[in-house]
Amino acid sequence: MNLVITGAASSLAQSLAKALQDKHRVTLTERMPMAHLANFTKCALNHDSSTNLLVKGMDAIVHVPEPVPSDNESQQIDYVTRGTYNLLVAAAEEGVRRVVLLSTLALMTTYPSHYTVGERWRPLPTTELPVLTKHLAEYVSREFAREHKLSVVVLRLGKVVRSEDVAGQPFDPLWVDERDVAQAVNLALTKDTGRWSIFHIQSAGPQARFSSATAQQKLDYTPAYTFQPMP
Repeated sequence: MNLVITGAASSLAQSLAKALQDKHRVTLTERMPMAHLANFTKCALNHDSSTNLLVKGMDAIVHVPEPVPSDNESQQIDYVTRGTYNLLVAAAEEGVRRVVLLSTLALMTTYPSHYTVGERWRPLPTTELPVLTKHLAEYVSREFAREHKLSVVVLRLGKVVRSEDVAGQPFDPLWVDERDVAQAVNLALTKDTGRWSIFHIQSAGPQARFSSATAQQKLDYTPAYTFQPMP
């Protein structure tokens, strides 16, 4: 597949590009120049021809709505809402079949920890920008999917880490290994999930904060990395 991955300044987007490039033709994009990245195209995701050119001929988009370091609060909100809208408008106009939006399980952490919270539960976003902006991105994407302009898969991620990097650290029930995230993204690009779908992506250990059972059933997601509290 021909893929665009947004948010190239983020470590998540860069790790996904490395993981997916063996199976797909990947183009990274960001609002600022990043000359050190291969297959990179600068695009501000404005409502102009540059965004259409970015997605023209692409089979799918992996949207990583992460701020750049220089963004203030209003710029973060503007980028996620306006940028996501412009990206999806261009995708619909250019016939892109699938958008995978990377959101966050922090949208669901307001619920008591002993609740079994699934994808059908209503998000409870806080006003913290990393959480609020992901909620706004989901909202904009859902409206596009409802109008049947394109297919959107939302992956709500736990805290993305590498298992070897957190060895010996205090256990966090939201951890998910970045290699399992790459697996989930690849599956979300290829599985038929309808016009709008949401999946919770976590490790599969018994101490995980949220269940990834729906993703395992419908995407064939099989997390390889589990985390356990230290004795």
